[in-house]
Amino acid sequence: MMDLSRAHVESFLEMMSAERGAAANTLQSYQRDLDDISAFLKGRSIRLTEAASTDLAAYLASLARQGFKPSSQARRLAAMRQFYKFLYAEGLRTDDPTGVLDAPKKGRPLPKTMGVEEVGRLLSQAQAEADDPAPGQLQRLRMLALLELLYATGMRVTELVSLPARVLDQEGRFLMIRGKGNKERLVPLSHSAIAALKSYGRLLSAENAAAKEPQESPWLFPAASKEGYLPRQVFARDLKNLAIRAGLTPSLISPHVMRHAFASHLLANGADLRVVQELLGHSDISTTQIYTHVLEERLQQLVQTHHPLAKQAKKHE
Repeated sequence: MMDLSRAHVESFLEMMSAERGAAANTLQSYQRDLDDISAFLKGRSIRLTEAASTDLAAYLASLARQGFKPSSQARRLAAMRQFYKFLYAEGLRTDDPTGVLDAPKKGRPLPKTMGVEEVGRLLSQAQAEADDPAPGQLQRLRMLALLELLYATGMRVTELVSLPARVLDQEGRFLMIRGKGNKERLVPLSHSAIAALKSYGRLLSAENAAAKEPQESPWLFPAASKEGYLPRQVFARDLKNLAIRAGLTPSLISPHVMRHAFASHLLANGADLRVVQELLGHSDISTTQIYTHVLEERLQQLVQTHHPLAKQAKKHE
């Protein structure tokens, strides 16, 4: 019997392009993955279109033995699922052999974070530079305001750089942030963040008033960019340069790492996980649970410090 696997793969790729609008690199990726699966099955004298669940499970197991990362295994499984669903939908198979296959377990990496001392050094450096009245002070005050707001709220970098100018008119210790899906959330500001914001706002207003052609901007951190506000890449670059001047390793510091530091430091100091979820703007608590390692450390310390049996053990040491 003629092996029509190649023809069916081509039909599948045509469908993905025409009906799903798959990009060229996505189609190439599917092609490579299906070719690899087909080569493995050929070694077992099995056609790609006739593979059983056990054959495909054996293929995934072979990837694991070869040291492929779970993410790479998952991508191959995704390609298989799409292909065999296509065969089933077209009536070319009476079953979907991928239905009983489990996705490889992904070990979720712990987020990079910064210690309290490192954050303190970064903020101290930014404060010292912002206090310098030499030309360019507005940019230095801007950096201080950006850092203080970031560490006080844990905002996403895009939320931070695109804050509206009306933030300067707000009184009080709370800030309304518009996040993903246009969802709004209220976050508290620290005293130092409020002070940095006011200092930056005063000099920004003064320089605008002194300019020959004052330009009103709707953004808190205006810039000559396509969006009209400070590009996040520019902030990330300036942050790394500040880290160097503070004697820190720049490759370990970014706006996202500071967001993680905000969450980790709150949890380490007793904050509730659901409160941190709300402050970060996570719609699902499972996203916030990457920080459970911080909670586990704190819970162990609590037990060692306060549990009566632990106290007795210390007395007998």
